[in-house]
Amino acid sequence: MTATAFALLGYIGWTLLLLLVMETQRSALVLGGLRRSDSFRPDGSDASPFGQRLLRAHANCLEGFPIFGALMLLALVLDLAAVTDPLAPWLLAARVAQSSVHLVSVSAMAINVRFTFFAVQMGIAAWWCVALLRAGLAG
Repeated sequence: MTATAFALLGYIGWTLLLLLVMETQRSALVLGGLRRSDSFRPDGSDASPFGQRLLRAHANCLEGFPIFGALMLLALVLDLAAVTDPLAPWLLAARVAQSSVHLVSVSAMAINVRFTFFAVQMGIAAWWCVALLRAGLAG
């Protein structure tokens, strides 16, 4: 498995893990008789502060996937994983770090740290766009 394929799978797995934690919390509330299954607001505004951060961390993963996931998938389909492999683990690490900081705090410092991890991902994605275009034109 290439580093790009591993990072793509890791990104999907991380997004799924966040969803499973969120759904476990909600299931516990329903099964414990504390909430009705039809009482959860879609925007998560009625969740605990941690539940709201979890919902946003999961949504951030989904929002970024069309860019990050598509670039990795494109590299794999075009057999250009050599272009994305060196930075793929760093993209995954930055994604997990961004989500983790989001889960822990929403302080101004945490937001700045979270944005830094997001900026790393955007920088990698921009680099990949250029590098994949160049490799595609050269090949």
